[in-house]
Formats: sequence, C-alpha cells, structure tokens
Amino acid sequence: MNLSTAEEESAQEIHIPAEIDWQMLDKSKFFFLGAALFSGVSATLYPVVVLKTRQQVAQSQVSCLKTAISMVRHEGFRALYRGFGTSLMGTIPARALYMAALEVTKSKVGTATIRLGFSESTAAAIANAAAGLSAAMAAQIVWTPVDVVSQRLMVQGGVKSSSKFPNASDCKYVNGIDAFRKIIKTDGPRGLYRGFGISILTYAPSNAVWWASYSVAQRMVWGGVGYHFCKKSDESNEDGVTTYKPDSKTIMAVQGVSAAMAGGMSALVTMPLDTVKTRLQVLDGEDNGRRGPTIGQTVRNLVKEGGWTACYRGLGPRWASMSISATTMITTYEFLKRLSTKNQEVLT
Repeated sequence: MNLSTAEEESAQEIHIPAEIDWQMLDKSKFFFLGAALFSGVSATLYPVVVLKTRQQVAQSQVSCLKTAISMVRHEGFRALYRGFGTSLMGTIPARALYMAALEVTKSKVGTATIRLGFSESTAAAIANAAAGLSAAMAAQIVWTPVDVVSQRLMVQGGVKSSSKFPNASDCKYVNGIDAFRKIIKTDGPRGLYRGFGISILTYAPSNAVWWASYSVAQRMVWGGVGYHFCKKSDESNEDGVTTYKPDSKTIMAVQGVSAAMAGGMSALVTMPLDTVKTRLQVLDGEDNGRRGPTIGQTVRNLVKEGGWTACYRGLGPRWASMSISATTMITTYEFLKRLSTKNQEVLT
C-alpha cells in the first residue's frame, strides 16, 4: 500500500508493507498464537470491564475510583477478576470465530470491490466495514452466553444491595458452572441468550464503524504526520518522488493511534445500547415475576433512576477500556498476522 502526499516543492511517498490477507496466513499458527496473545490482553483489561459493568447496574451514580476502592476493600482484589475464568474459556472460541470471519470477509469483499472499480481507499473502507459486521455477528453466537454468565458473576452482591456500594454478603453463584446451571433452571436455554438481539445491534454496527474508521484513520495519520517519522530513502524513483520507508515501531505507533481514535468514538456512540444490554443480561427473570424486563422497560427504569445521562453510566471506564483495548488489540493482531505469515518476504 502506498500513500502519497503532494507538496509544491517536491512529491513525497510513504511505502507501507503490503496488507496480509487470509491466503497468506499459516492458519494453525494464526489461531494458536492468537489464543495465547489475546488471553494475555484480556487478563490485563478485565478489571476495567468489571468496573464498567458494576457502574452500569448500580442504581445510583458512583465514580469509577470509588467503585474500585469499595470492591477491593469489601470483597478483596479477586473481585476485580470475578468471572474471568468463564470469560476466558469463551474468549478463545469467540476470538477464533471473530478472526476467521474478519479475515475471510475482508479478503473476499476487498477483491470484489476492487473488481467493481472502487479506488483502493474506498475498497479498503468497504471491506473493513463488511468484515467487522460479519465478525461481530459470528462471535456473538459464542460470546453472548459467556457474557451473560460472566456478568452475573461480576455483579455478585451488587444488584440487590440497597447500599451505595456493592458487597459480597450475598453471592448467589459459586462459579461459572453453577451460574450456567441456575440460569438454565430459571430461564431455560433462552436465558443464556438474553440480550442477544441488542448485542447484535450494539456490536455489529459498532464493529463495522470501527473497522471502517480504523482504515480511514490510518490513511489520515499517514498522510498527515506519518512521513515525519519515516526514514528517508537514499534514492528517488524515476518520477523524482522521494520515498519514505517506515520502520516497524512507526507502523505500530500509527496503527495504535488510529485504533484509539476509532475505539473512543465507537464507545461514545454505542454506550446507551451497551448499558441497556448489560441491564438485560444481569437481571434475573425470577426477581421480576416474568422472563425478564423488556428493552423498553429497561430504558424507562434507567431514565427514572437518573435521566438520560443514566444511559451513559460507566462511560469513563468503557471509553478507556475500548480505546486501550483497541490500541492493544490491533497492535497485537497486526503483530500476530506478521508472525503467522507463510512467506516472510512479503513483509518487506
């Protein structure tokens, strides 16, 4: 991929290594290394997800810092990793589905759009959007049940508590397996897919926007300031264009900044849907005398508790989580693809 910036004095061109597509990957290495790398990333970011979930189900506004201090003081440091085992077991197959759907769709749609006559940049944005959409839908088949169980464990003692901060005095579930059995007993198999529809509505468009934005953001960053951090080539091409070749650190930095920009915007846009989804997934049907509250009832309860701003509870942790996660995930993902390439010569 070549990105050019025209200037009055002289033309400048940044030479970026070619995009690694699905056919170029060693699949066994890709999935094995991916499981290991993303498990480590998930472990690092998990406490932020727990704090975000606690804030979303709280009936009063409590800051992220106070929530964290209260959890550690009353429930111990392990409370920040409550439900992590269940989440990790689901993350591995969900990530495998996500990555496979992402790369296959990106490759197929990218080729098709180029054949239809779209420019390289437009084709890349369309392919990334379609890939993000299909990947999110595929992953939610596995991730929604895992999400329901792990979030129930995350908020133990916090949903029913009348105090301002959650406590550990009432732990309904012993572990993930116990939570799974009790959800099945109470709500049936449908209980594991509570919030599936709104999860698709939240994550599918969000992923489509994120991947398309990431593609556009990368080109903006490279076209704006990227060439300042590249090494200038000793030779110019036959048209007199000066070529800049970025090193691996520069490439990762640009990818990280672009991912953070896309992640932050995605968090802001989809926050209300995520709050409603979390509420739907953690409330027990038996506590409401029915299968569970509807989306409309959940929205009305949120507005009644704190106005429309209640839909943005946990925005701080989610914004930080998605931005950091996006930066970490995309740099890890791109690094993974380079490690898994069959022919390393294509990277130069």
